[in-house]
Amino acid sequence: MVSGKIGLSPSIKQLLTLRNPHPLPAPSFTQLSRILTRTFNDAKDRKAETGWLVLATCSLLTANRPATLGHLYRFLTGNRTENNNDPARILSGEGLAEAVNRATLIRESALKSTIFVGVPRVILSLAALHDVLDENVKAAMRTNSRRTPSPETVEETLTRGRKLWRSIYAPHDEKLHDKLGSYHPDFIAFIIQSYGSVLAPLPGETRNFYDSSSFDDPHQGNLSRALGSVVGIACLRAEGRVIPQLTSHVFGLLKARLLEDQSAEDVWLSSDEGTEWVIRSVDHILDGLESSESEKAKL
Repeated sequence: MVSGKIGLSPSIKQLLTLRNPHPLPAPSFTQLSRILTRTFNDAKDRKAETGWLVLATCSLLTANRPATLGHLYRFLTGNRTENNNDPARILSGEGLAEAVNRATLIRESALKSTIFVGVPRVILSLAALHDVLDENVKAAMRTNSRRTPSPETVEETLTRGRKLWRSIYAPHDEKLHDKLGSYHPDFIAFIIQSYGSVLAPLPGETRNFYDSSSFDDPHQGNLSRALGSVVGIACLRAEGRVIPQLTSHVFGLLKARLLEDQSAEDVWLSSDEGTEWVIRSVDHILDGLESSESEKAKL
């Protein structure tokens, strides 16, 4: 391989500035807090706080306003200053354990969003989240991968992916499997692998909004089957113009009611009322972002 320094020519640099290359700006923390407060209070009334955290994360991420994930973390952990986190702030005790849990739920929701909106937006949003995490929260978050494939885990991952596929798409799962495979022989294999490794719950316990977590918690951020469908609905609703896929994942959430041993929150989220609430809540957040943009334009 030939080595050497490669730079961008002036014409390429100029081209890269065209066609809106930058993410959309975030509303101010104060503006976003109004949106988050209104939707969170509604979620509390319905005992759906975990669903709210997941759909808020995925809506903001898909709207391509990376800084809003940092705002969301600050909103949840009581750092209500307009600017960046206070580097001297040190969380401890239950406050630290709750912050770690909520930060890992945001992080896991963002990871699962990769299935629906791709890697670039997820990178930008995770970077923005990482930048504002309190240092002791960051130090308490899991650093080892639970998804690194090995000969011992490959079949387990594929089994998990096929099980989730059937759960979402039955009774049309086999027909859809073959249809997508006809578009490209590796396409459906990639989807099943991704469902098994990323979208499906990992083995073990799942976590909810009010749990505590620490570095020793092997199940940090693990989202339930129903919450995985909330990820899909929020991303696809915010993405827009993908109604067949959105409809499929709405059915996916409704079908989660057939599962055994669901939490009370997941039972409600997978009801007709709960599923409608998820869609409307995403809309409220997106409308709030658009409204804040209009307010800026008037200034």
